[in-house]
Amino acid sequence: MQGVRKYRLSEEECASAYSDTIINVIEGVISQRFEGRSSLKTYAYQIFMNKCVDLVRKNTTHKRMVHDTLQLDPLVMSLPDKARTIVQQLVEKSEKGLLMQKLKELGDKCRELLLLFEDGYNDREIALQMHYQSPEVVKTTRLRCLGRLREKVLGIES
Repeated sequence: MQGVRKYRLSEEECASAYSDTIINVIEGVISQRFEGRSSLKTYAYQIFMNKCVDLVRKNTTHKRMVHDTLQLDPLVMSLPDKARTIVQQLVEKSEKGLLMQKLKELGDKCRELLLLFEDGYNDREIALQMHYQSPEVVKTTRLRCLGRLREKVLGIES
């Protein structure tokens, strides 16, 4: 509830940040990054607050546009359920086709990196698989590729 009140995030976003926090705390204790200079509660609280700030930043930058879903026209919403479902499926298929076309335009490396990330691989795993120097390089490259993809999808050519 702290994330909802303090950062005006949704309960779903806060629950996600909380679960990420627990995973990070466990990894921190196991890898000995947690040095015991504060209580475990303080350590977990700080990680959670950082996760919330990251979500706020994500929500307030243009990157969010990549994550936004298409709002269907109100006329489509007035269709019967079965017809609306068919229209929604056609729109999704069209969007997926456009996205795959734009992914191809990015080049092999970007496409492979983004598809691996979409499949659930983390930056460390991608770094190993694609022979990058570090997970940080993967993250930077991924964000750059996402920016280029966003520009292509929105028709902004740099």
